[in-house]
Amino acid sequence: QALRDSSMSGYMASKKTMEINPKNAIIAELRSKVEADKGDKTVKDLVWLLYETSLLVSGFSLDEPGTFAGRLHRMIKLGLSIDDEEEAGADDDMPAAEA
Repeated sequence: QALRDSSMSGYMASKKTMEINPKNAIIAELRSKVEADKGDKTVKDLVWLLYETSLLVSGFSLDEPGTFAGRLHRMIKLGLSIDDEEEAGADDDMPAAEA
């Protein structure tokens, strides 16, 4: 086995297959939003979050966890109706962190 061709490792690696149920309420709503506006950044973020969370649940790791965290934070801010301008001054009344 140690002398086998390295191309065999491609067959042994886990393949990522994502099955999408078009009747699922989330998928149906995302599809209607994409049809309404193909350039909507929020919808793109939601689709990527759906894909990346399915990777995590399936036991895979993310190539760019920082990007995932950024998307998640944007969605949380959107859900809480927080503007970026409001967030800029939010830490002004917080005490300094101890070293």
